[in-house]
Amino acid sequence: MPGKGERRGRAALVVLGDIGRSPRMQYHALSLARQACLEVDIVAYGGSDPHSAVLEHQSIHIHKMKPWPAIPHLPKLLQPLMLLFKPVFQFVMLLWFLCVKIPAPDVFIVQNPPSVPTLVAVKWASWLRRSKFVVDWHNFGYTLLALSLGRSSPFVAVYRWFEKHYGKMANGSLCVTQAMQLELAQNWGIKATVLYDQPPEFFHPTLLEEKHKLFCRIDKNLDDSCGHQDCVSHGKDELNPNATLFTTQVGTDIILNQNRPALIVSSTSWTPDEDFNILLEAALMYDRRVAAILNEDDSTPEDVLSREYCAGKQFLYPRLLFVITGKGPEKQKYEEKLRKLKLKRVAFRTMWLSAEDYPLLLGSADLGVCLHTSSSGLDLPMKVVDMFGCGLPVCAVSYSCIKELVKVEKNGLLFSSSSELADELMMLFKGFPDECDALKLLKKGVQETRSSVSWETEWEANAKPLITEVISGNF
Repeated sequence: MPGKGERRGRAALVVLGDIGRSPRMQYHALSLARQACLEVDIVAYGGSDPHSAVLEHQSIHIHKMKPWPAIPHLPKLLQPLMLLFKPVFQFVMLLWFLCVKIPAPDVFIVQNPPSVPTLVAVKWASWLRRSKFVVDWHNFGYTLLALSLGRSSPFVAVYRWFEKHYGKMANGSLCVTQAMQLELAQNWGIKATVLYDQPPEFFHPTLLEEKHKLFCRIDKNLDDSCGHQDCVSHGKDELNPNATLFTTQVGTDIILNQNRPALIVSSTSWTPDEDFNILLEAALMYDRRVAAILNEDDSTPEDVLSREYCAGKQFLYPRLLFVITGKGPEKQKYEEKLRKLKLKRVAFRTMWLSAEDYPLLLGSADLGVCLHTSSSGLDLPMKVVDMFGCGLPVCAVSYSCIKELVKVEKNGLLFSSSSELADELMMLFKGFPDECDALKLLKKGVQETRSSVSWETEWEANAKPLITEVISGNF
């Protein structure tokens, strides 16, 4: 804490992306301002609003850069040129903001990936402004680039060289898993401190009254079935203005509807490292298996089921409503696939929620699904951390280090195929909402294993000492 009359220290957070979709960097900003008592400048793109706690903090200042202009239908021959011109444009933009637009910081903290040109620009800016810089390794940029270009591409090799060369120039490093820490130490010559993601204080289980208010706010989004009727287009009391698909207010009391659908949330960036087809195929399998168990055939009219739902009838296996949140490049492609699905007991909705409503939705859901596979196999999905913070059990794709986060049959389950996910959905939701014992056990496990280590205590123990030492020049 600076004394009276002393210069207040300053940190600059650099995100070559939408700051509203960079939760870890938002939490860094809050901790730097609150716990390290620093002035904080965030240099990033706009697009989505960050959490109100970030926007309202007097010591946090957001500087929005202009993004690279989108060029639709670019000829294939020109695509390699764009791979060169785009980083040059971004490099110049970053240097302008880091060297001119913001006050000189004591330390730059940069999110990686993307690595090019971010690490280069931050290194140059730190040299020009006599500042230190720290890399927060979320993943490896070259592995993400390899998803689209292939591992053998010369662009990937060049990208990896820049990432490793400039990453080693940092004055300090943070990373998200022990597996990544080991990889950086053994193969990159970089000493990194593990800072596990933890949910901040505004990720917590949602109270019943909060659930009802949320469902009232997003009711139109839940009704929007892309122009066709599905299993959740009906089923609520249309005559009662205080009724939603999941809750009903009677006087001052709020109750959960007995014949409500099971609510499953999946947050995605709609990128190639998340295979959304797994979820679509699992939904189709669930739909067909339930129909077979109930001796239904394809000729059973959908309006018969709709009338039964409206009448309050419950089935051994419930309707499933998947709410898919997030923005990203492959969203439109999958929305077109969703419109073509013919499902009787499963429905999908895609939406983007505010930073305040997103944790409320997680805390109102019955299950989370994570399709993140990691391009490097060394990072962990932040969305699962948030789900656990809200008391939500998870079914997640299995990959090398996911067990650092998901404890099987304690706070979640893992799957490697759509068939395994369908099996888990059948097992967890049998007897929903009252008799689904397997789901209740997972929910109890999440509550028991909800880490006593909050983001604030994790940051205080691991990030603050590193950043303090880097600023003082002792690291």
